[in-house]
Amino acid sequence: MATVLNVNDDEANRYLVNRILEMSGYHVLEAATGMAALLMAEKHRPDVIVLDVKLPDISGYEVCARLRANAATSAIAVMHTSATFITPDKKVQGLEGGADAYLTQPYEPSELIATVRSLLRLRHAEQQARLRTDQLIEMDRRKDEFLAMLGHELRNPLAAIMTAIGILERKGPVDTKEARMHGIIQRQTHHLARLVDDLLDVSRITRGKVELRKEPLDLAESFQQVLSILRPRVEARGLKLEVRLPQTPLWLEGDATRLEQIFTNILDNAAKYTDQGTVSVELFQEGVDGSAQAVLRVKDTGIGIPPEKLAGVFDLFAQVDTSLERSRGGLGIGLTLVRTLVRMHGGSVEATSGGYGEGSEFVVKLPLLAPERIPLLNAANAVDARQARRILLVEDNSDARQSMRELLELWGHQVAVAPDGVQGVEMALTHAPDVALVDIGLPGVDGYQVAQALRARVGRNIRLVALTGYGEVEAHTRALKAGFDLHVTKPVRPADLERILSNL
Repeated sequence: MATVLNVNDDEANRYLVNRILEMSGYHVLEAATGMAALLMAEKHRPDVIVLDVKLPDISGYEVCARLRANAATSAIAVMHTSATFITPDKKVQGLEGGADAYLTQPYEPSELIATVRSLLRLRHAEQQARLRTDQLIEMDRRKDEFLAMLGHELRNPLAAIMTAIGILERKGPVDTKEARMHGIIQRQTHHLARLVDDLLDVSRITRGKVELRKEPLDLAESFQQVLSILRPRVEARGLKLEVRLPQTPLWLEGDATRLEQIFTNILDNAAKYTDQGTVSVELFQEGVDGSAQAVLRVKDTGIGIPPEKLAGVFDLFAQVDTSLERSRGGLGIGLTLVRTLVRMHGGSVEATSGGYGEGSEFVVKLPLLAPERIPLLNAANAVDARQARRILLVEDNSDARQSMRELLELWGHQVAVAPDGVQGVEMALTHAPDVALVDIGLPGVDGYQVAQALRARVGRNIRLVALTGYGEVEAHTRALKAGFDLHVTKPVRPADLERILSNL
């Protein structure tokens, strides 16, 4: 049974409305003043309030405003009634002030009941929508927690595999068959790692959780690194890769990891949708000084994009290949990430195609640094990447620990290992390492606590690097607050790890 609060200082009018409502099956409460109505509304939470505008203490307009301002009563339906304020401007004032309906007296009993029923239906629909929204928010929160845990659980084994690949590459294959197997493992592991990153990134992007870690960098050099990884993949598909790069650096302020992600997704997309022919890549500068921008043009001779799908090619989960066999693979999120990350760098991206069988072209434009902001390179600051260091590795995954240790020792470093945080802190105190590579998800004492303990007991004489499967912005921020110098998401490529150690 719905409850209606009837607020009117006229006793006869109040009694009449009460009887009409009660005869229609409603439970009726009553109040003669505005303040009494506010108290009863907060205490009893009626479904509808029939509120006269002219009251002896405060007006019905003011009562409605206070009801809407109070979180406990803001959802209650309010219907103004008045025999005095009946002009259109008064009705507008009441409705603009938060009322859901406005009846002028005299009105028929059937009109009153019909309006009450209408307001009840409206409030019921709003309650259902609010409940559904709360459920969706909770489901989204659980989904985010699941994705974070999924990323951690997937990245740990990927880290061990990728490190082991780095060791095999250093030793070289025994024969051509073994070399092919190494290549297959390497390509598929990188592909799986990229899928995991894309899956987690799209969740962060939809929540606005992606932050760029910008620094001045040479775009041409970054692109060269991507090419060195992707060229074998493209050529393994029997495609010809034509590349034209600038002879001079292209300096911009950007996030190196995110820029590599942009390049990788675009090039991988071009190779994936090209069965035979050529993938042409051109990187060059357009404009001068303050208006200069880097332009990346990637053109393929692949299956092309039909006109009806071209406009939505950057939309989330959009797929050009929708056939049952799904021969092209992919999650349909790579180009969404490209567009978002390019825009976050202040750039633009567009796609063109002549249709099926006509190939595609993607053009990315990114703003370059003004000449006065380009950093001066000092050769005296260069650090020998092969400089031997004392390294402490704290990792609870035995495969990851063993493969990482062998890789670091292969580079000439002295390596001590610990399977948990407690032993890690003890070994840091006894072995005095230059660098500590610390996993976050450790048993007992986690990596954050290890970093805090080392900063408190060792000080700033040790470089701390968080190696973790948790790649969220929150995890990065928490790592820096705990005392880490760097936060690196697993799996880390051997070449990247070598660069990190040289830069410390």
